[in-house]
Amino acid sequence: MQRSKWWSIGGSLFAGLFVAYLDRTNLSVAMPQLSRDLGFAGEHFAVTASWTLTIFLIGYALANILGGIVTRRMDPKTVVIWCFAIWSAATLVVGVTGSVAVLLICRLILGVAEGIYWPQQSRFVRGWFAEDELTKANAIIQFYGQYFALAIGFMLLTPIYDFFGWHTLFFVTGGIGLILIVPLFIALLRPESEAPYRQPESPGAQPRLTLQDLGGPAFILLVFSYITQGMLFWGITLWIPLAVRTLGFSGLSQGLASAVPYAAAILLAIPMAKISDRTGKRVLIASLGMMVAGVLLLLLPVVESGIGKLALITVALGYYAASFTPNIWSILQSSIEPRAVGPAAGIMNGLGAGGGGTIAGFLVGMMNSYTGSYMSGFMVLGALVILGSFSLLVYGRMVGRERVVRGTGHALPRASA
Repeated sequence: MQRSKWWSIGGSLFAGLFVAYLDRTNLSVAMPQLSRDLGFAGEHFAVTASWTLTIFLIGYALANILGGIVTRRMDPKTVVIWCFAIWSAATLVVGVTGSVAVLLICRLILGVAEGIYWPQQSRFVRGWFAEDELTKANAIIQFYGQYFALAIGFMLLTPIYDFFGWHTLFFVTGGIGLILIVPLFIALLRPESEAPYRQPESPGAQPRLTLQDLGGPAFILLVFSYITQGMLFWGITLWIPLAVRTLGFSGLSQGLASAVPYAAAILLAIPMAKISDRTGKRVLIASLGMMVAGVLLLLLPVVESGIGKLALITVALGYYAASFTPNIWSILQSSIEPRAVGPAAGIMNGLGAGGGGTIAGFLVGMMNSYTGSYMSGFMVLGALVILGSFSLLVYGRMVGRERVVRGTGHALPRASA
């Protein structure tokens, strides 16, 4: 199982997150025709589109926080199977609806189910992979699963939408989950009881979680930095198909332009991972990724051409994602009590991706409504993520320069946590 875990655990969860991100982003691709068919194109578009895109994140925020805590004594294999089945069914329902209300309900169900699902990935990583395997495992499961879906997904989803319409788009994405991913999880994922690095169950009731279990006051700084990166990621990702359209891209070129920033993240991940492994400076590398992205987005008004603006967005998002995403989960998983990994991942992702993403979705939509440009919203996100980079740097200072790795007795720089 030691060798095959990279395929059975890592590979299965990679495929699961790949499809999960197709389910999250299909609405962004379908929005032009769907908004006309459901009657909210025109003057009501900004408000209604913002609600339909972000209600997923509202459910996602609450479910990440509560789901990580409530499910911490349940087997993560059972949890991910049921979550995938539920949100895939909700995605299929969107394909047959003609009601905005039903669309909102289904997207809320998607958010809740995916919010409960997300912390389970960290439980699998913490239980099945050793301390020195965490960054690689997180890169495979949570980085590549996410960014391959965004890089390839927009190129796949856009032609399906263009040729077959938005109904088929939801049938395809929901059907993949039920027909392929749920059976894959049943066959290949293993119960937590077999995990070699799981935290042993203590007799009786588990002790109450405390802030100290989560890493102390420094955890608050970590969460704040994740909120700002959640705003950056979701503020761009929710609107990028429409944003690149305003930059002069349409049809196949729109799908390619939407995918380019995420393809850049995949290409940059390999050298950034090597630098991270060689230096061990996870906190520094992650914070610099945020800072560079923020500065580049603030430069958007300087560039006039659509291709130039897309290039800035591509480098900003690609460099930030390759530097930040694989490292941040390793920082979390190796700096808190093992029994708190699921709840901590849920809290951080819920507030960051769910809460920050919801705010950013409305912010970009409303600023476009007022200014006529998505770029103004992207600039605000750039300023916010710079604040997040400083928060992460302060976190690195607070946790100190030395720590003892659990179970090994070796001292490592705390900033590499």
